[in-house]
Amino acid sequence: MTQPITTMISDAAAPSPEELGRFLSQYGAWLLGSGSTCIRVEKNINRMAHAFGMAAEITIMPRHLQIAVCRRGCDELATHLSAVRQTPTSFNIITRLSELSWAVADGRIDFDTAKQQFNQIISSDRQSKAAVLLMVALANASFCRLFGGDAAAMAIVGIATLCGYYIKAVLVERGIDIRAVFIICALVSSILGATDILFPHGSTPYIAVATSVLYLVPGIPFLNSFSDLLHRHYICAFSRFADAVILTGCLSAGLCGGMLLMKIGMF
Repeated sequence: MTQPITTMISDAAAPSPEELGRFLSQYGAWLLGSGSTCIRVEKNINRMAHAFGMAAEITIMPRHLQIAVCRRGCDELATHLSAVRQTPTSFNIITRLSELSWAVADGRIDFDTAKQQFNQIISSDRQSKAAVLLMVALANASFCRLFGGDAAAMAIVGIATLCGYYIKAVLVERGIDIRAVFIICALVSSILGATDILFPHGSTPYIAVATSVLYLVPGIPFLNSFSDLLHRHYICAFSRFADAVILTGCLSAGLCGGMLLMKIGMF
């Protein structure tokens, strides 16, 4: 039978509220920045705080995370504020950080080991950039097929996605504003997608143009905003929804710009 969490970690091995608050604020900032929902951040942080016999009060804002930690039955709080990390969405980091919280809650690792593993997770994302690029291209080509595109359209969409997503990764690494990145990538992909109209190879050229930018649709911010709304994180929900709408507008601007440059009628 599993022992209670409070008996798994001895008082000697438990961190101070100051140490735990600093760690949890950084943990939550990375979890949010990687694309997690607010409710996941709350559950993971509370899970680890309870494992060390402490309580945590969490305030989540669109760009900052504040955590107040105290020992149970004690009124003295240790408060820490961390800026949300602006990183590309990574389900790999989210999953590994969630696994870390369960390892702490189950008493399988102590506080020092948790900090070491946390630093390893945020410094070494095990995703292969080449594999991600290939999977995104294949997925977008599959979307083209779902919308009725033929083999020629799928091939062109795959190439347009490869080029656009590669440019996106390079620009994001260089710190370019994400809104400008979306406009540039949508412009490049739509121009490449329009080649099926200028140099016909199949019977569904317009589907190739329309689906060439689907990899840029900000689906995760839209879904996260809905999740935050359900769990009453209204400020974060509105902020994420606004970001998603703006990125969708940037995507549309790049698509329209590419069609205008290639002299393709939009209506």
